[in-house]
Amino acid sequence: MKVLVSYLSQTGNTKKIAEAIFEEIKTEKELKPLKEVNSLEGYDFAFIGFPVHGFGPTKNAADFIKKHATDKKIALFITHAMPPDNEMLLGLLNKCKKPANKADLVGFYNCQGELAEKVAQMLMKSGNPQMEEFGKMRDMTAGHPNAEEIEKARVFAKETIEKL
Repeated sequence: MKVLVSYLSQTGNTKKIAEAIFEEIKTEKELKPLKEVNSLEGYDFAFIGFPVHGFGPTKNAADFIKKHATDKKIALFITHAMPPDNEMLLGLLNKCKKPANKADLVGFYNCQGELAEKVAQMLMKSGNPQMEEFGKMRDMTAGHPNAEEIEKARVFAKETIEKL
């Protein structure tokens, strides 16, 4: 079995999770940034990761999944700046799954990532009260993904591969 672990990461959060997943795979495997992947042909399974941007999946990730994952076995892993108990999180995660509605979605993992200082400052200057509140949450995101979240990503990878 040949497995691809691909990710889109702007601040390094999603890349950390991708690397943890990759380390756990004990079969033929490749780790690549999403921008270097032209298709899923030649892979038996793919883990695809991306951050939440603008209350949903990044456009590049959503477009890639819609174009290449139809009828393919995949798992998604998502990073976001929200605490796991945030009431809006479930809706955002469902939006992240939506591009994979024509794929065989075998697994899904999400964890908090650190909100970049530059992004937090931009949000706090947006004039949008909701965005300003997100920007103010930066301190509570510091250090994420943490060791526990990275270990959970490894367990997710192992359990997902075992399902296949």
